[in-house]
Amino acid sequence: MASKEIKNLSQDQLKEQIAQERERLLRLKFAHAISPIENPLRIRASRKEIARLLTELSAKSNQQ
Repeated sequence: MASKEIKNLSQDQLKEQIAQERERLLRLKFAHAISPIENPLRIRASRKEIARLLTELSAKSNQQ
């Protein structure tokens, strides 16, 4: 998800995206623990995406 797209999301949408991304990260970690996944960098990308979403959520909540 691009930075512009993240900035355009509402707080509720951000929370929903964070929950989805955390679920995806959990599934990736389990899959990697059972058998190494094809591209382990997806785990890192998922963590970074969660961080971006949380940063934007924090900025929006501080703004109000």
